[in-house]
Amino acid sequence: MQTKDFYKILDIDEMATDSDIKSAYRKLARKFHPDIAGSSPENVARFKDINEAYSTLIDKRKRYDYDALRRLYSYTSEQQHTKNYSDTTNSVNNDTKYQSKNYFYGMWEDFLKTQYQQKEYKKQHTPPPENGSNITTEVTITLEEALYGTSKKINVLHTKPCSKCNGRKFVNGAVCPQCNGSGLESEHKKFTVKIPANVKNGYKIRIANEGNPGSNGGKNGNLYLLIKIENNSDFKYDGCNILRTIPITPYEAVLGADVEIPTTNGTLTMKVLPNTNSGQKFRLQGQGLTKNGITGDLIVTVEIKIPENLSKEEIDLYRKLAKISSNNIRKGI
Repeated sequence: MQTKDFYKILDIDEMATDSDIKSAYRKLARKFHPDIAGSSPENVARFKDINEAYSTLIDKRKRYDYDALRRLYSYTSEQQHTKNYSDTTNSVNNDTKYQSKNYFYGMWEDFLKTQYQQKEYKKQHTPPPENGSNITTEVTITLEEALYGTSKKINVLHTKPCSKCNGRKFVNGAVCPQCNGSGLESEHKKFTVKIPANVKNGYKIRIANEGNPGSNGGKNGNLYLLIKIENNSDFKYDGCNILRTIPITPYEAVLGADVEIPTTNGTLTMKVLPNTNSGQKFRLQGQGLTKNGITGDLIVTVEIKIPENLSKEEIDLYRKLAKISSNNIRKGI
């Protein structure tokens, strides 16, 4: 049971206000601070008592508990002090003390009962913690960015409890004017995210705790970035393989040739074999995407294309070729 009299320590009475407590504390703290009064064990202990008294009495709940204990302690001390009174006096005092004991014990039991009831009510009526939902948003990058990595600025729409009604949907019995009764409001958050090299289509990047916020102490959800590698006329993809279509001339298809292939990492030279047909594929190993230690290939599809604006001489050569050619490529159709 508490034995220190915090009111005496601060030299104030039981009716002291918060202002009185603060004023008394400041006065005593300046006077008995070890830097001023010295750091003897007595001064250090006195300064410690002053701080303990202040922290207890300035807190309304702590002060209430302390006052109840202090009254019980006063009753116990009074009982010990009066045990030597005469039988008659003892008879009267015992009666009074019996009533006092009943009063203070009753008050203490009521306090504990109230505390328990409040705790149970809070437990039953406080919603359980609920984690926030995850957010998934799509980020489109080029094949070159997928190969070498990049940084992207993204704008993500979050949902959170309404700041006016705290998610309760009503304010003073009326529908919340800020969220229109949904209990939610939206906000945009901007991020700059780093996308690693060699990602593939459908790859997910997780950003922890940047999803929708939790409620009632629940954790925030996560933000997931779903990578989408854009297709274009120059490059396509198939897993870790890069696909590209390259035009060649009829004479390159017949005679064969060394053609230059633009890639995301410079220019490569590819050998077209003689008698190559349109649609034929050539595989350049190790020139694709790399993922989990596996590197794909660059697969080139050749397409025979007639050059535009042929000269008269070129047209004459085609006419001559048509006359001397004996092959029928449509035989059997």
